[in-house]
Amino acid sequence: MTLYLLSVPHDSATEPTMTSMDPAELEAALAAVGALNADLEAAGALRFAGGLHPPSTATTIDGAVDTPTRTPGPFVEAAEYLGGLWVIEADDEDAALEWGTRAARALRGRIEVRAFQDVPEA
Repeated sequence: MTLYLLSVPHDSATEPTMTSMDPAELEAALAAVGALNADLEAAGALRFAGGLHPPSTATTIDGAVDTPTRTPGPFVEAAEYLGGLWVIEADDEDAALEWGTRAARALRGRIEVRAFQDVPEA
């Protein structure tokens, strides 16, 4: 079994959040995601899921110097940002892609599916 990240991109220009969504659309999305999460749990595939606040709420910590510094704001400026995620366990890439397709349908948007790296044996 391999761990996969199913990531939800958001538009940086608008920084959408649940509070900025149309209430009817939010209710439908929460119901669809709730059903997906229930299916993931029933299949034993769900490891973690959650939504993130927009990058404007972030603090970046730079530890590449002797005294780490903290800077308000995101690490990088980008057209899109990570708005939410699932960490799932799947038998193979095809199974992960199927879960990703179901997530994309639930959110009526795009999902990126990417495997976690295995730690090399020493």
